[in-house]
Amino acid sequence: MHTEQMKLAFILAITLLGIPFIGSGYWLGMLLIIALTVSLFYFKKVNIKMLNTTLVSLMVIVVGYSSYALILIRSSADTPMNQNAPSDIFTLRTYLAREQYGDTPLFYGQTFVSDVKREASGANCAPVMKNSIPIWSRVIKQNPDEKDRYYVSTYLPKYEYVEETEMLFPRMYSDNPSHISGYRFWANVKGTPVKYTQCGEIKTVMKPTFTENLRFFFSYQLNYMYWRYFMWNFAGRQNDIQGHDASILNGNYLTGIKPIDAIRVGPQNDMPTDIEGNKAHNVYYMLPLLLGLLGIGFQVFGGKKGIQSFWVTFFLFFMTGIAIVMYLNQTPYQPRERDYAYAGSFYAFCLWIGLGVATVAAALEKYLKAPAAVAGGVASLVCLLVPIQMVSQTWDDHDRSKRTVARDFGANYLESCEPNAVIFTNGDNDTFPLWYVQEVEGIRTDVRVCNTSYLQTDWYTDQMKRQAYESEALPISWTRDKYIQGTRDRAWVFNRIKQVDLSTALKFVQSDSLKYKKLPGIGQNIDHIPSETVVYKVDSAAVMRHNAICPEDREHLLKEMVIDLSGKNSLGKEALTILDMLHTNNWERPIYFAITVDSGQFVRLSPYFQKTGLAYRITPVNTQTGGARSIDTEKMYDNVMNKFRWGGVDKPGVYLDETVMRMCKSYRMVLFGDLASALIEEGKNDRALAVLDKAMQVLPPENVPYDYTLLGIAEMYMTLGEKDRCEQILNGIANNSMRSLRWFFKLRPDQLPGIQRDFRLQMDVMQNVMVIGLRNNPEFGSAFKDEFNNFRMAYYSQSSANK
Repeated sequence: MHTEQMKLAFILAITLLGIPFIGSGYWLGMLLIIALTVSLFYFKKVNIKMLNTTLVSLMVIVVGYSSYALILIRSSADTPMNQNAPSDIFTLRTYLAREQYGDTPLFYGQTFVSDVKREASGANCAPVMKNSIPIWSRVIKQNPDEKDRYYVSTYLPKYEYVEETEMLFPRMYSDNPSHISGYRFWANVKGTPVKYTQCGEIKTVMKPTFTENLRFFFSYQLNYMYWRYFMWNFAGRQNDIQGHDASILNGNYLTGIKPIDAIRVGPQNDMPTDIEGNKAHNVYYMLPLLLGLLGIGFQVFGGKKGIQSFWVTFFLFFMTGIAIVMYLNQTPYQPRERDYAYAGSFYAFCLWIGLGVATVAAALEKYLKAPAAVAGGVASLVCLLVPIQMVSQTWDDHDRSKRTVARDFGANYLESCEPNAVIFTNGDNDTFPLWYVQEVEGIRTDVRVCNTSYLQTDWYTDQMKRQAYESEALPISWTRDKYIQGTRDRAWVFNRIKQVDLSTALKFVQSDSLKYKKLPGIGQNIDHIPSETVVYKVDSAAVMRHNAICPEDREHLLKEMVIDLSGKNSLGKEALTILDMLHTNNWERPIYFAITVDSGQFVRLSPYFQKTGLAYRITPVNTQTGGARSIDTEKMYDNVMNKFRWGGVDKPGVYLDETVMRMCKSYRMVLFGDLASALIEEGKNDRALAVLDKAMQVLPPENVPYDYTLLGIAEMYMTLGEKDRCEQILNGIANNSMRSLRWFFKLRPDQLPGIQRDFRLQMDVMQNVMVIGLRNNPEFGSAFKDEFNNFRMAYYSQSSANK
């Protein structure tokens, strides 16, 4: 055996794989290699099997990681969708490290009251930073023949926090106001006063105690965000509403055993429609859970081999479940359910369920003296009833047949736009479906989808400056050196002058000249806009040439658009790029915002929005004043009535999950309701009636239940003289609301606090139903009027007593 050659091969393998090179330097790596070499050649007895096993393990790791080569190859092809553009080793590291999601403290770190540590530096109180991570960027080539070169364009900041406010195992670390309110709700945070000195100033904060920290971990992160999901899979589920506040109405687990469930989540008879009518209302009577517990007992009491196999299964269960809970360190108010993150632990528990069947067979064999084959067959047949029960309960809320909502609603956003348009999106639901229908279905590939969240990055701006499908490059005038990461990430807004022209404001930010960066009283050069009032002069000839305004709106054409930035401290890179596009485009291409984009992303352009469907078009008209139209009724009517598709929502029995249901209810108000209201205002009653009928046809109450989102439609039916249709809708709303109110009044006093918002909502809905109905018919509501009045008096007397 060539031992020396084997040692040398081992050292070379370890070195070439880069394992000793920890951190950004190379001296530590060299020292580790020398130490490894000395230890292998100094000690004569070396475990050859261990070296071989190590090398085989490393080979498996390398083979596994080689799949990431596909990422580099695909990225280098500059495909239209190229997330993070990991085309070199530096961007690949950023991509794999998921740096875009920020840094979360795990073992020790800040709490939500922690302040960044600061030290006096001259007249300033400067923040103290740890060793920041360098961000490497590729040097812009002057010609294609140049070699690739890289430089540190910026550093990823990592701040130190005041030590007195930090904590071991920090679970409550986010300073987001909504997260803080969640911390206080779930952990009942009172805090303890902590004093610290910051640049000579003594400050006091109410730091959460470690007990409160653990209370949040157990009550929210572990119980609500893991065990609740676990019980969904193995006990039963109330409905598919994620919930955020432990309300007895939303997303609780059930057993199906009514006396037990009544104690936890209220009476199980005549429940609100949102619960009883929800297809995800699934009951398993805890049978899968009980089988799993039997399987655990089978291993634990199965002798030495049994206990060994138990620990193997347990650690698989723990590491893919509870360990992930600790690692993710989730903040309150997660936007959607996260049970998919823990699927591995659910699979592990299914191993115990399988062993539970073996336990039943063993019990039959031992206590009933049944032959092994008979016991196994009987146990299998009996336990087969458990998955049959689960399938019978979950089939309807896992059946996606006849439903094409993502594709059709995604296409509807694109159909809201004129040819060769640009549409800004922001969230997942208004971005990914649009990408899909363009990439896979080839729908409206002339429209460029631009996500404002990604527009803060240089790699995404690079992509927007290239042609994609049939869409030309976006009108971005910035060169790469102007927007590369770490450059002009933010421009501060200072009200130095009364107003500034948009082109001048952009020049202030884009220029490298120091005269545009210096500010009186500030000792550093900063990117800024010198006024809170930015004026964009409208080129009326370009507007007419590119048909950027409807003939009906020409009398309202503005000479200049005023962008009011008052109250904004700064503009991010995405906002600056949007303003640059608006200026550079000069009305050549239609530019839209999806209606689902948060208003904070509008860059104060909303006064110039005109709705055309599921998008707002930027127009040179102030649609909020002067009688100008905020809705282009002609285009929106054509889109809604002729072009939009509805994803099977109109088909009886189709399953609508929480997200789709929320979108459908929103469509009732912001799509059909707003369009019908605008048509009535324009005197186009026949069209308005057709829109209302379309709403009831494509969003039928059988799939999208009667609720407050139909109040406006009912009132417009009455305005159009359709009193019977109005009353039919109002009765449907009233039946569902009264059902909820009856159930609310059956709850125990300790169950009421979590449903106060829902209680008030249903009371307000019924109040509005009565007002609209009595305006239509003095006899309306005779079937429930007295009962509602009793509820109202009881509710207000209860509210007064609680004050």
